[in-house]
Amino acid sequence: MSEMPTIALVADDEEAPREQLVAALHEAWPGLRIETAANGVDAWDRYLELEPDLCLLDIRMPGLSGIEVARRIGGRTPVVFVSAFGDHALAAFDAGAVDYVLKPVERERLGQALARLRQRLAPRAAPAGADHADEALAAPAAGDGDAAAAAAALQALIERLAAGFKRPTAPLTVLQAAVGREVRMIRVDEVIYFESDARYTRVVTAAGDALIRTPLKELLAQLDEREFWQVHRSVIVNHRHVASAVRVDEGHMHLTLRGRDERLPVSRHFQAMFKGQ
Repeated sequence: MSEMPTIALVADDEEAPREQLVAALHEAWPGLRIETAANGVDAWDRYLELEPDLCLLDIRMPGLSGIEVARRIGGRTPVVFVSAFGDHALAAFDAGAVDYVLKPVERERLGQALARLRQRLAPRAAPAGADHADEALAAPAAGDGDAAAAAAALQALIERLAAGFKRPTAPLTVLQAAVGREVRMIRVDEVIYFESDARYTRVVTAAGDALIRTPLKELLAQLDEREFWQVHRSVIVNHRHVASAVRVDEGHMHLTLRGRDERLPVSRHFQAMFKGQ
């Protein structure tokens, strides 16, 4: 049985640097499956779709910055930041929580970053004589305690960097939604949840449902993340309306809502949000 390929997600809004990085990765890591995104919003959507083994993110991107994407990833996947600027904050990456590569990408520096990733994600029990690059990312080498400490260090660093990337625009407060021949003004704080629905996004409130044309992945960047939690690729929920999280089996969980019958799915990536005490 052939092994699943290691997947890398490369996100950069500039085509030339993105293609340069992809070419460098192909050279440094034969057999690596490389997927791309052209902005931060698409990067997050692709992350949820692909569940990649590692992410290389441009720091400055429209929609969501690389730091904001990494913040949403929350330590679940190793991140390498890519930047054209030698910001002083990048020195903090040398602590080992995350890594960075400056543009234009140098093969040697990229090789160093990939070597760190392979050390961090080396398999617990590599087959004797294994020499495939993909096997180097099969599973964490560190114990659970070391892995938890690394994830905590990553998240602490991302939170500190995110403080310098606060977006000047305030979160969305009102939506305009078409309901028949009427354009309804819906206060965002009245929304119970959003759900992607084919070409539209369904907006669910106590007063009823409405459809908007804004894709869920774009809407996410406009919402207050303290109030609205993404729990599935197709669902964003107002956490004030969540009654409970129910684990169905080892891989499945759903949310119940206060005073409503719906059951909202929780994807594997987000189940750790509902661990209990």
